[in-house]
Amino acid sequence: MPTKLEEAVKQDMTAEVAEWIEAFDEVVAHDWEQGAAVLSALRTRAREAGVPAAGEVTTPYLNTIPKYDEVPYPGDRKLEKRVEALIRWNAMAMVHKQNKLDAGIGGHISTYSSLATLLEVGFNHFFRAKYSSAKGAVAGGQDQPGDFIYFQGHASPGIYARAFLEGRFDQKRLKNFRHELRGEPGLSSYPHPWLMQDFWQFPTVSMGIGPLNAIYQARFMKYLENRGLIEHTERKVWAFVGDGETDEVDTLGAISLATRERLDNLIFVVNCNLQRLDGPVRGNLRIIDELEGMFRGAGWNVIKVIWGSDWDELFARDHQGLLLKRMEECVDGDFQAYKAKGGAYLREHFFGKYPELLKLVEDKTDEQLANLHRGGHDPQKIYNAYKRALEHKHGPTVILAKTVKGYGLGSAQARNATHQEKKLTDDALSQFVERFNIPLPPGEKASDAAFYRPDPTDPAIAYMQARRQELGGYLPVREVTRDLSTLGFTAPTLDFFNEWLAGSKGRAVSTTMGFVAILRALLKDPKIGKLVVPIVPDEGRTFGLESAIKQVGIYAPEGQKYTPHDSDMLLSYREEKGGQILEEGITEAGSMASFTAAGTAYTNYKVPCVPFYMYYSMFGFQRVGDMIWAFADSRGKGFLMAGTAGRTTMLGEGLQHQDGHSHILASTVPTCRTYDPAYIYEMAVVIQDGLHRMYELGEDRFYYITMYNEDYAMPALPSTEPAKIEAIREGILRGLYRFKASDKGEARLQLFGSGPILNEALRAQQILAEKYSVAADVWSVTSYTELRRDALETERWNRLHPEEKERVPFLTTALANAKGPIIAASDYMKALPDALSPWLSSRLVSLGTDGFGRSDNREHLRRHFEIDAESIVAAALSKLAREGVVKPKLAVQAFADLGLNTESIDAAKA
Repeated sequence: MPTKLEEAVKQDMTAEVAEWIEAFDEVVAHDWEQGAAVLSALRTRAREAGVPAAGEVTTPYLNTIPKYDEVPYPGDRKLEKRVEALIRWNAMAMVHKQNKLDAGIGGHISTYSSLATLLEVGFNHFFRAKYSSAKGAVAGGQDQPGDFIYFQGHASPGIYARAFLEGRFDQKRLKNFRHELRGEPGLSSYPHPWLMQDFWQFPTVSMGIGPLNAIYQARFMKYLENRGLIEHTERKVWAFVGDGETDEVDTLGAISLATRERLDNLIFVVNCNLQRLDGPVRGNLRIIDELEGMFRGAGWNVIKVIWGSDWDELFARDHQGLLLKRMEECVDGDFQAYKAKGGAYLREHFFGKYPELLKLVEDKTDEQLANLHRGGHDPQKIYNAYKRALEHKHGPTVILAKTVKGYGLGSAQARNATHQEKKLTDDALSQFVERFNIPLPPGEKASDAAFYRPDPTDPAIAYMQARRQELGGYLPVREVTRDLSTLGFTAPTLDFFNEWLAGSKGRAVSTTMGFVAILRALLKDPKIGKLVVPIVPDEGRTFGLESAIKQVGIYAPEGQKYTPHDSDMLLSYREEKGGQILEEGITEAGSMASFTAAGTAYTNYKVPCVPFYMYYSMFGFQRVGDMIWAFADSRGKGFLMAGTAGRTTMLGEGLQHQDGHSHILASTVPTCRTYDPAYIYEMAVVIQDGLHRMYELGEDRFYYITMYNEDYAMPALPSTEPAKIEAIREGILRGLYRFKASDKGEARLQLFGSGPILNEALRAQQILAEKYSVAADVWSVTSYTELRRDALETERWNRLHPEEKERVPFLTTALANAKGPIIAASDYMKALPDALSPWLSSRLVSLGTDGFGRSDNREHLRRHFEIDAESIVAAALSKLAREGVVKPKLAVQAFADLGLNTESIDAAKA
């Protein structure tokens, strides 16, 4: 039992604590930011004094902004509600009608139904299409581009429906939702800039890509500002994210970058409708609590919008704190059931646990309880959250908004199957019309699900248009830019690259070192140097970038706040606010996001940036292939420079690092031009052509170029005659040219080589001539993909024009006078040269690196994969023997003479 003295001390302490709390409440009521500062100071003092203080990363399950701190809503709620209802109706009708007419065509209703109010508050009051500037944009003197919005992909019908009300689309366009091949303009399933190039800015439906790209877009905006390439504005990057989407590693994997670089231009809005595609996101927990902990732990400003204004009265009447207690007893599976099963169920199972709570709602009907709003459906709560987010400085903000998936869709609301809902019953349509007060066109029934757009003079439509005019115009919108010379871009001519066309003068260098030299020259170019954006995930020194780091510096928004340990060395590590290199650390996904931001800057910022992303080739298409596909969808431009390429060229590293398939993966992307240059002059020709095609001709393409760490003497361009130079240049760009003809008479054999394996083909040519008296020509194949695409295009034209003179593929033309079988060897899988088989018939023998890599040197690796010179010779003689050109005994003897084991295990199975 406590003594009287202990009781007195306890009471005094309780009174003192109460006084402290009262004082703190007064500070918060006066200025909540000052209250936060006081709390932070007290925490700091507690740490200094050694007082243990638990670091909370979650707060009570309430709205972050209390009612007394809210500002009044500035818009016309009645008109905005009508606009939102019309958008909801047309979005639903679009998907519903299409699936009735074209069963199984797909589409989604429920995501937008949960998101509509979150978007409408933004469209009416926050999303700016442009920002006025005293100086004007860097190019053209126009207003600067406005906010960037990364929409939830499954909500696309709602965005189309809004564009319909705005007059941007007509009914015919809505009727062609998911019909893009009917001879009329259609609407793509999801946000796709490739398919709707003047509308969508960002592809987002592949989960996780939108949030990740949004973070790096916000960072790239700061990069452009700090380098003086664009003027600073208050524009924002808004990313609308699904709560289920946060399970994708890409969604949350880079949130620390946003804090580290103080990206106060970034706002995440997480649509917490508590459901992913097949059921609850966290049935046994609360996803909002989980996300709050993650974002707060990473240093984000977290704003929770959980309960609507109609809960405020209940909170005010609950003097015991039971309402909050009951909320924190529930998990998301409970909250889903409360919305799905109606007001009576909510009364019994939520309020009914405590008699005091039942009494709290005894004056409410079941219908009123069922209609209690979640915060993400309340414009007042959303507006205040958005306003607070815009006002926050020195860091990113995330808004966790609780919503209902399938909101307003009758029996589909909040149920597990709601994501797959494509059509509504007649009763559900009637309920929808009644709930949202849809003024159907004369003569129409709800079951007709007819599109409806009031006359432009209708007050709601006029209001909507006025709000967008006030905010600078329509969104989303993508400005189509073809001629980038209008943005100040002039590609260097081939003469700029003369140093590399002349070869290495006998000095052994790698194509990687050659590229770094080219990059440094481009960085110095007075016309485009400032537009070049070098990107490296890590190991810049592996690629020999020390000199470039010293030359232009690594971008660091706060500069270099330390003295690097190698500051006394010539090539010291240099970070600065205006640095040009984006050194991303160990993140290929983040680096690809920066590549995307830079590669689309020509349309998003009117700044024709030229990104060069250097990385281990194994960790490109294999690791972030989805993001590369989205880059193509975005009509991105730039150069993917795949270093330490090849299965046998990167010696010693083994299975996980040795790439023999990236060219095959790259070939699947329609706008990607893939090249595997053996020599620096080939690389120079490709880069020059890429700059010209992408940035002067405005072609929608990007380049994948492999480069190697093997040192050997780089030859000069084989001719100095203009006509021959042009022929070689054409061959390099189209994929094939004769590098070295036989000097032992007419060739009976053709040897194809790519990358460093071209040198093995040259050695094989020599062995064949000297030991076996077989003459062979050697060809450099710079791009199997380009050869195949040209052949397919030619073949299609011939098929469609049977009365016209037949066209001939470049491959066939180039080999017109080349006789005999073709032995094609590369550091990649046999499927790469095999792609030419339809036009080479039985002539082709493919040698490649099928199978897992090994840790060893190049000599043993190339023997293992049978792509060294000796293996090429043996394959050539074996093929000639099969064709009766040489005796089989000669081929058999060659295997023995060359030290090849004919009974060794196939590398593809080893």
